Amino acid sequence: MEILRTTAEEPFFVGTDNCSDMARHLFKQEDACILFCHSGEARIEIDLLEYDIVPNTQVIFLPNSIVNYSYASPDFSISYITFSNVFFQEATARLDPSFFHFLKENPAFTLPAGRTRTINGLIIALEDLYKDKENCFRQQILRNYIQSFLLDIYDKTRRIFEQNRPEGISRQEELFKRFIQLIHKHCLSEREVSFYAQKMFITPRYLSTIVQAVSGETAKNIIDKHVILEIKVLLESTELSIQEIANRLQFPDQSFFGRYFKKHTGISPMNYRRTRS
Repeated sequence: MEILRTTAEEPFFVGTDNCSDMARHLFKQEDACILFCHSGEARIEIDLLEYDIVPNTQVIFLPNSIVNYSYASPDFSISYITFSNVFFQEATARLDPSFFHFLKENPAFTLPAGRTRTINGLIIALEDLYKDKENCFRQQILRNYIQSFLLDIYDKTRRIFEQNRPEGISRQEELFKRFIQLIHKHCLSEREVSFYAQKMFITPRYLSTIVQAVSGETAKNIIDKHVILEIKVLLESTELSIQEIANRLQFPDQSFFGRYFKKHTGISPMNYRRTRS
């Protein structure tokens, strides 16, 4: 599956693929994307969490998700709808923030066999719209389709998950979720626990205690995991020099950046790039 980038002239793509060339390829999905599995199976990591993809599984990548196809069977086949971040923002502009939190926490969901008409209908409708280049209402129709589909997904999957959800969520779990959301937003420039604690109006010690209790890991370790993931994406999928990557992530200098990366991976940034090329 080629990594397609939307443009102002072509704000969406629709197609089918088997992702045969994506195995072990780490990349950032800058646009929003909806996948639907028709056959076979795969294992996909999305923002460090792993999901098994089987027939009738739909996957929603929010913009800027980091994705790694760690495995795909020979008969794996999916339909995909990729649309620009701008369209995603416009289609969801008036939705409650809980909508985005829900999709971030539950990007993949396997539908019962009798409940796939909505996703299949969207794919067919957008395939026709994609070919109809002369339609003067093309972008407006796209926006309406995407908005209706996302609302339907939110309603159906939310009800299903809530049926199986233990009653009540602890204060610690809520704070942990907020911590992870902040990491996704700020980890390119902020790597210290104190920054996130300040954003959450709690002390660094209390944040560290919460994260350890909920996840079994230290807060700093979780931050570093996300930073390393971002670095790996830049090393694999861009032509930026090591110095340019260090500058982009606001490291003091290239030497410090190299030591940081090697400390967490056991390999230098340059050697990592060579092994992935």
